[in-house]
Amino acid sequence: MGSNENYLNRFVESAKKEYGQGYDSLRFLTPEEAVRAVSKRTELLESLKGKIKWDYSGTKTDSENLSPGCRLCGSGEWSCLFINNKCNCSCFYCPASQDEKGVPATNTVSFPAPEEYAAYLKKFSFKGASISGGEPLLTPKLTLAFIRTIKKAFGNNIYLWMYTNGTLADDEILASLRDAGLDEIRFDIGATSYKLDNLKRACGVIPTVTVEIPAIPEEKELLQKLMPELAEMGVKHLNLHQLRLTPYNFEKLIKRNYTYIHGERVTVLESELTALEVIKYGKDNNINLPVNYCSFVYKNRFQAAGARRRNAGFIMKGYETLTESGFIRTFCLKGDSNVLTSLSSSFSEGLFMMNGGELYVHPSLMKNLDLCGIKVVIRYSAARQMGSVSYHNPFMEVKVTKSKKIAVERYRTGDEIILGQDEAASFADKGTLPERLDEYEFIKEGLQEYI
Repeated sequence: MGSNENYLNRFVESAKKEYGQGYDSLRFLTPEEAVRAVSKRTELLESLKGKIKWDYSGTKTDSENLSPGCRLCGSGEWSCLFINNKCNCSCFYCPASQDEKGVPATNTVSFPAPEEYAAYLKKFSFKGASISGGEPLLTPKLTLAFIRTIKKAFGNNIYLWMYTNGTLADDEILASLRDAGLDEIRFDIGATSYKLDNLKRACGVIPTVTVEIPAIPEEKELLQKLMPELAEMGVKHLNLHQLRLTPYNFEKLIKRNYTYIHGERVTVLESELTALEVIKYGKDNNINLPVNYCSFVYKNRFQAAGARRRNAGFIMKGYETLTESGFIRTFCLKGDSNVLTSLSSSFSEGLFMMNGGELYVHPSLMKNLDLCGIKVVIRYSAARQMGSVSYHNPFMEVKVTKSKKIAVERYRTGDEIILGQDEAASFADKGTLPERLDEYEFIKEGLQEYI
């Protein structure tokens, strides 16, 4: 079985687990359709060469003209607070239920008090934060209280934005949001059938106004027609997301004639092509409205890597290192304990640890090391935040305020990996690791594969 087939089978099994019996009703990309889709995407990308800049390992554009919030997202310095779980719209593409008001929360951790959330942002060194919902303006007093508290704690040292469907964004609330210190507001105009009245009200009131919507294939022409108007009224950015299938929006999406792609999650083929076509339309017609295509693989890879990196700093050891994709890498030497003890006698304190017949070492200590008779093992772990301690994995509690603690839990990602003799020698001499470890070492390049 080839690597591509293994790759596909892994995603097929994941999708079957997520959608159960509904999986068989989905129309997935065929091999013939994949060839045509790759050709179409390549043609679109070629037409945009020299006109836009791709970044974030080729998963996001237009990277030279992103909002400050999008840049902070890409660097992993952003926190999203879900202020409530209640929405007054019923968009067919919404990925999760929004019908029950809840306590403000992020990363499974709840923050009933704004002061606790502001303290959390400081403790974890965030430079940006966003307020999401459901719909934040269904709870305006609560939303404003969080914005004011965050801005009071940080001033201009944090960039703060809010997502809204815009239905409740009247002059009074927009002025209140401005006065509270909101830096950017993002409207989902798809929730209001592309009505622009309240969006227009926000322009000139909130410093940065953005339209952020999914790239919906059947609404492409309507969006293209609106782009000059959006630019003229003062919208600074158009952010397009790729449609993703979830168990919640499943019944609504399957009623539409979409083609689904196996991948890190199940996404809609036509949505990605639509986003690229909208970008091309804007460039071909010299519309002064930067279009940022926020692909699902960007969100899945970069946001997850950012969270892992941020949390790892609280729990990793001095002899461990952090990979580009945010995994904690641990080198372990196994062999005769006397030999390992002898090796460790020349190592700097804090960069190694002996544990019986195992010697954990910082990779910088392995250069030109004689590994004869020694087995070299690599283990990868990741760190996540928890609302409470699970006691299933190593953890530490991070004190945010006198009464608020957050558990950072460390968990293994896969089995330990034994390096072959040549692989170990290559790393000790040149610092290079085999390609089979790339999924832990690096953020994968490029857009989603069409398979």
